[in-house]
Amino acid sequence: MTKPTAKEIKAMTDVAGVPVDADVAGRIAHSMGPAFEGFAPVAGTLPFDLEPASFLLVQAAKVSK
Repeated sequence: MTKPTAKEIKAMTDVAGVPVDADVAGRIAHSMGPAFEGFAPVAGTLPFDLEPASFLLVQAAKVSK
């Protein structure tokens, strides 16, 4: 598991249907860095994966209600 880049975040949010600007993708990538670094020692042993586009999708759904 490696820390995602802004380019990867942008692609994931586009696929999730919640496109963001490159600046926002960069901020997301930067803010997720500590989480990926913290999970690095146990990467591959947990029954889930970190995926940033889901966060934006849930956030957008809450805003629209």
